[in-house]
Amino acid sequence: MATDIPKMIGTSEEDDDEEMEMDVKEEDDDDEENGRKRIAAPLMEEVYTGTATGSSNNRIEQHQQIQDQVGTPGGGARRCRPLEEKERTKLRERHRRAITARILAGLRRHGNYNLRVRADINDVIAALAREAGWVVLPDGTTFPSRSQGTRPAGGTVVTSSSSYMASQQTPPSSLRGVSSGYQSSLDFNTCRMKGVFTSSSSQSPYDLSSSAPSQISALVGDGGEPIDSNPLIGGSMDTVDEKQVVDMSQKLLDRDFAGTPYVPVYVMLPLGIINMKCELVDPDGLLKQLRVLKSVNVDGVMVDCWWGIVEAHAPQEYNWNGYKRLFQMVRELKLKLQVVMSFHECGGNVGDDVCIPLPHWVAEIGRSNPDIYFTDREGRRNPECLSWGTDKERVLRGRTAVEVYFDFMRSFRVEFDEYFEDCIISMVEVGLGPCGELRYPSCPVKHGWRYPGIGEFQCYDHYLLRSLRKAADARGHSFWARGPDNAGTYNSQPHETGFFCDGGDYDGYYGRFFLSWYSQVLVDHGDRVLSLAKLAFEGTCIAAKLSGIHWWYRTSSHAAELTAGLYNPCNRDGYAAILGMLKKNGAVLSFACAESHMLKQHEDFPEAFADPEGLVWQVLNAAWDACVPVASENALPCNDRVGYNKILDNAKPMNDPDLRHFLSFTYLRLGPLLMERHNFMEFERFVKRMHGEAVLDLQV
Repeated sequence: MATDIPKMIGTSEEDDDEEMEMDVKEEDDDDEENGRKRIAAPLMEEVYTGTATGSSNNRIEQHQQIQDQVGTPGGGARRCRPLEEKERTKLRERHRRAITARILAGLRRHGNYNLRVRADINDVIAALAREAGWVVLPDGTTFPSRSQGTRPAGGTVVTSSSSYMASQQTPPSSLRGVSSGYQSSLDFNTCRMKGVFTSSSSQSPYDLSSSAPSQISALVGDGGEPIDSNPLIGGSMDTVDEKQVVDMSQKLLDRDFAGTPYVPVYVMLPLGIINMKCELVDPDGLLKQLRVLKSVNVDGVMVDCWWGIVEAHAPQEYNWNGYKRLFQMVRELKLKLQVVMSFHECGGNVGDDVCIPLPHWVAEIGRSNPDIYFTDREGRRNPECLSWGTDKERVLRGRTAVEVYFDFMRSFRVEFDEYFEDCIISMVEVGLGPCGELRYPSCPVKHGWRYPGIGEFQCYDHYLLRSLRKAADARGHSFWARGPDNAGTYNSQPHETGFFCDGGDYDGYYGRFFLSWYSQVLVDHGDRVLSLAKLAFEGTCIAAKLSGIHWWYRTSSHAAELTAGLYNPCNRDGYAAILGMLKKNGAVLSFACAESHMLKQHEDFPEAFADPEGLVWQVLNAAWDACVPVASENALPCNDRVGYNKILDNAKPMNDPDLRHFLSFTYLRLGPLLMERHNFMEFERFVKRMHGEAVLDLQV
């Protein structure tokens, strides 16, 4: 046992041949000294016991006697094959397993396939099938993801339990080798095996809750002698046949970020920090909280400058009073500022705790001309933000939407010129759509959408339909001037629609035309607004926020991304055009991380084929390859070490030869929950690690 345990921990590819030979399927344990097998029947065991030390001639004679006994007619036992045939079978089996071991070693080493040590060809086939989007049941039944009728009724499909890849999907081939870890915490639980720690190149060095014990336990072999402990293992021991085996369910040590690049950390201020009268709410309480943030070396804060507050009552009448007081307070504490030009409505989305509508004078225009808002196929209007069809239409008291945005940004630049000159304002994030993100409002909660619905196309206002007609006429197919009529509803699933199902219309001639136009409108809107922001904030970093729509990412159509205007099916890179537009305007990409809440959604809705980490890595690598800097923020509040570790792993990728990292990170959000002692201690530890400082590995 003392010599076996080291092989059980961190098994490498070089051990595969030996491990595969130990995995006997048809025969029992080999007796290498005698060159033959043990027979399971008691009579056979008794005869073999006496021949363990005899001469070769005696062994041959006794083997012939055994054959005569078991081959006696009416004896009730089947006739054994000749010894030579058994030896040939055994050699063929060993040769086959050696080839299999080399195939598996190559897949693990070069292809980022996390196959178990004793995987066989069935595991390889199942892994390839799942990567292609098929469903593989435990009994081997395989069918496309759209064939829901063949699934077991009343339950969730469970993939093969014989493989380590039971719940894990392989990342797209273009991303292999850069994966940051397990696709979800469920995958990590699948990999907890007593006595075996399956190592892979894509494994994250931390994926467990901080509540697990962190002490390192020594491995104990035969006779109670300690074995060299593995630095990644800290856990309890189980006794099996008077021998102790490691229980892998304990906590792995956190990755050490000491000496890594410095990533500034900002904290987002509460949504309602400025009220509708543009007054600073509770300045004394805010000052205390800002001092606490300063004490742990937070670099600065982020604040939304709401269009609906500053220009609320009349066009080009701006009220910046509350922001002046806030900015003065931040400057006195020697903190920096990230500012968001928020041209959208606040309220109605996840995390919104206040209601800030669009300016009153814009709402008055919308009552007489509702086509200024995004509209779905049923004619429902969404007043969350202006339709991009108004970008060039003078429908806002003689101004276009783009002119209104530019006038607002120019007013801010003039009002706070000293903060730009002193570099206190380090970045301006420009709102480009709902929630400030560059996307269509395809998933409005107010219209009944619930996760993981695919959403609906939002192109049915007068101005966007006119743009679609022009595009169809230019293509020479005027009958294409319509939206899809088989794309389902907000809460549909891809396989339930003719447009998004596997082999659906999304990949046909009309589908490709419509999606190209739909996504190009999004890119053009971002280009127009960012080009003016670059002019207004010359010399200051500008940023655009991109949404992380990760559900249905493992299907061929990526339906939820398509309805949001992100044309990213499995056979097309939908983010290249957006990143090219950002590069052209010198803008930073602001992108939400895949922290713990996304993994929780992935576990709660396994049928959604979500892959938040795959999406994050596609976008991050595409941005870095295009030389577009990346800033980030968490999509929902995060207060635990697991979530922080996920963020750190994305902010500073492990083993990246180019040492790429985030430009900055913004924590969402300042509030009572963050200020709780336990949560704030975790946050302080997170800030130090983002700054590249050494931290003590203490339980808090």
